[in-house]
Amino acid sequence: MSLIFRLAGNRLGQGHRLLLQDSNRVLNYVRPVTIKCTPAVAPLNESHDDRNARFNRPQSPHLTIYKPQLTAMMSISHRFTGLILTAYTVALSAAAIYLEFPLEFYIEKLKSAEIGAGSIYGLKFLLAFPLTYHFWNGIRHLLWDTGRFLTIREVYITGWTVLAVAIVSAAILSGMS
Repeated sequence: MSLIFRLAGNRLGQGHRLLLQDSNRVLNYVRPVTIKCTPAVAPLNESHDDRNARFNRPQSPHLTIYKPQLTAMMSISHRFTGLILTAYTVALSAAAIYLEFPLEFYIEKLKSAEIGAGSIYGLKFLLAFPLTYHFWNGIRHLLWDTGRFLTIREVYITGWTVLAVAIVSAAILSGMS
């Protein structure tokens, strides 16, 4: 109610005190509103698609109709690598707490097992790639936050560059002992 008086007072060009004393002036500027109460109607128990069919609404296209683009795939990959890195952190933390021996003991056991060098390199690469990809793509996003590399051509160039640098740096990390 005070909002109505304030708005009416601003419209009349007079102070609030005058409006409170002479409320008949306010009624000339405020439109009366009547609210009609109706009983609530129970919603139909139908699916989203059934409701859209009843209203003759067109079916919305899904992501599967679009051609995959580098930008979309890199965005999805960035999110997934973040989830993978989170899983690494949780798994290593749980291992540090719950395993009987220190983590180094299990790493030495893995090294002493007769697994081929190629398999070890592949496992290291699978562990290192999410880290390198997420790191380099995060740098790319930070550069975007400064307003750089935002044209379509530059976005694609930096996307392919991030992919190449992530693969190379994961390969280098995988070769280290």
